Amino acid sequence: MATTTIVLGRRGALRDGGARLRTGRSDVRIALLFVAPALLGLIAFYIVPTVRGLYLSFTEYSILGSPEWVGADNYQRLLADPLFWNALVVTIQYVLINIVLQTAVALGLALLMHRVAHSTVIRGMLLMPYLMANVIAALLWFWMLDYNIGVVNQLIDGLGLPRVAFFGSQEWAIPTQALINTWRHMGYVALLIFAGLQAIPETVYEAANLDGANPFQQFTRITLPLLRPVLALVLILTVTGSFQVFDTVAVTTQGGPVNASRVLQFYIWQRAFAEQEFGYGSAIAVVLFLILAIVAFIQMRVLRGNESDLA
Repeated sequence: MATTTIVLGRRGALRDGGARLRTGRSDVRIALLFVAPALLGLIAFYIVPTVRGLYLSFTEYSILGSPEWVGADNYQRLLADPLFWNALVVTIQYVLINIVLQTAVALGLALLMHRVAHSTVIRGMLLMPYLMANVIAALLWFWMLDYNIGVVNQLIDGLGLPRVAFFGSQEWAIPTQALINTWRHMGYVALLIFAGLQAIPETVYEAANLDGANPFQQFTRITLPLLRPVLALVLILTVTGSFQVFDTVAVTTQGGPVNASRVLQFYIWQRAFAEQEFGYGSAIAVVLFLILAIVAFIQMRVLRGNESDLA
């Protein structure tokens, strides 16, 4: 009798295990069905172009002919190209200005939203510039900052000050581009930081108040350390995005004056599409991809973005 009970128990366990296995397989199929559109988009619009771009970087190719394998010639040419190095320096200048301004302004806005403004309407208004297309935002500021008819220069002239050639001078071209993109993205970055502030327990600040910590000490010793994972994510997103700036430059200065705003993405477009040197343009794009990968890796290691002090 005992043997029969054990056998029946084993058979029941096997049936339950088989049912769970079939259910698990069914769940996997359903999950794959939902993931399939995004996966197809990833393959079609990211992986395939990346692999093809890597291949084209070792070829000489124009749209009128077939790719001709040239090995590492494009990369050797790139190392001796002064326009490439100028574009890299200009891009780094833009990234530094944009990151400092954008992070500082977004952090201030996030603190205000967290401590003062609790209205969802105000938060939505901060996000509105980010919802605007890059080209529209660039055109808007291009007209507002125009030397002759721009409202900003009209105000400057009304104050008795000399007008500023925001897009026409080498000194102002890149800072102006950075200011435009700071205005457009600061709301989105502020909301990311605001979400991180929401995750910090209020009990931590209550304990700091009991210990006599002033607001500045609470900010430097509590808020910033506990925001490190969010700030690491924000910096990675903003740095990689800043290195890929294109729309604003293409609409306003087109790399001028005298290459003062010719960033890497615009130089890639110029070489590949304007001058039909797709192989050389692909080589520059591959170098830019490597730069972004290295910068993101260093940021993650230095900022320890995958760790949190809340634990």
